[in-house]
Amino acid sequence: MQSLHPSAREFGRFAVSGALALTSAFVLARPASAHAGVEADAPRALARNVTLTFTSEAESDTAGFTRVRVVLPKGIEPGEVTLAHAPKGWTLKITSDGYTIGGPALATGEDAEHAITVRRLPDVQELVFKTIDTYGDGRISRWLELPTQEAKSDQPAPVLRLKPATADAQPLDPPSARVSRTLSEGPSDGGDAHASARTEAEKPAGGLIAAGTAAALLGLGAFAWRLNRRRAGRGGAR
Repeated sequence: MQSLHPSAREFGRFAVSGALALTSAFVLARPASAHAGVEADAPRALARNVTLTFTSEAESDTAGFTRVRVVLPKGIEPGEVTLAHAPKGWTLKITSDGYTIGGPALATGEDAEHAITVRRLPDVQELVFKTIDTYGDGRISRWLELPTQEAKSDQPAPVLRLKPATADAQPLDPPSARVSRTLSEGPSDGGDAHASARTEAEKPAGGLIAAGTAAALLGLGAFAWRLNRRRAGRGGAR
């Protein structure tokens, strides 16, 4: 059997080395391409009860996720957020500017995915959710950079772009505005409001009736007194 020519053997070794190098480069490049993202089941301004799904891709080869912190954009109050889905054992904690969700460490290399339900989205074109991921070994990934047209960010914050609101959509009043309006307008039920107004309108009429009744009684009393005096006078004259 004829042996391979030296150049052929060298070409084979070069091809194998190149393949290994390409595979290594792909594996090492994965963390650099990892990111945090957000999607919505109804990405439309002023949409109600929208479910937002957040995904943080794993970057660490030695530990799994233990916590995700999200800063809510203007127009979404922390109190208007409820948990829809999370890894097993993870719980939601509301903060002053957003929320954290965490629990037992996920398996190394497993992406962290959770979902929240928002009462209503604001009337804007896009929403930016700054996110901070924490791993079991203490490593922290910060996805805080805002999107720009000039340069691509290395650690961009998740961005959700919204479609325009529908024609019949109405903005949701903040709690303070709802309370103020309720106090200034009085009862919200139409029947109670009309009944109250009707009662107030009837008060003057009731007063007039009472005054008329009192005047009539006084008149009858005076007439009876004069009648008794006349009878007494006639009796004395006899």
